[in-house]
Amino acid sequence: MSRIRLLPPEEWTPELRELVQPEGRTDLELGNVRIYAHRPELAEAYVRFTGAIRSRSTLPARLIEIVRLRVAFHNQCRSCMAIRYADGVEAGVTEDLVCSLEQPEEAPDLTDAERAALRFADLMASDHLSISDATIADLREHYSEPEIVELGMHIGLYVGYGRLSMAWDMVDELPDRFHEREGTITPWGSDATIVGARK
Repeated sequence: MSRIRLLPPEEWTPELRELVQPEGRTDLELGNVRIYAHRPELAEAYVRFTGAIRSRSTLPARLIEIVRLRVAFHNQCRSCMAIRYADGVEAGVTEDLVCSLEQPEEAPDLTDAERAALRFADLMASDHLSISDATIADLREHYSEPEIVELGMHIGLYVGYGRLSMAWDMVDELPDRFHEREGTITPWGSDATIVGARK
């Protein structure tokens, strides 16, 4: 059970309901907004920020989804690992590709650009103080500076809010294996749930 009560949309402010439009969305699609709804003004700011970063993205949906899943693994965020966004799936994120994220440097189905982004994501999620000029030079071989900024903002969002979701133990609606509290859980597996496309 989540450590913070998940508020159903009936308990949200009218402004937050209008912004999110929860009708017809699954609990997984409503996700952490059900917790943030305890502070409606902050929930609204979060929804606007994540909506903007997703809807105005210039990076491929496939890249964003594999980076999100790799960061989720480092965070051990069960709710993040258990879902696949529909736009990422439509862009080619198959379960075979997700399985290749276990060892991205050896994965034949990843591009050099994707590997560079994943190396950056790995460092941001696990050892950000070791990011160096060489790390950024590696990214520059594949991405423009605006794209690097955008990639960094996506990763920052996933690192921070994924850790927060994990701290609140948001696993109530997830497949059984994501309820485990001992050992390392991985996003590679056959029981992920596809949720609606990002706004």
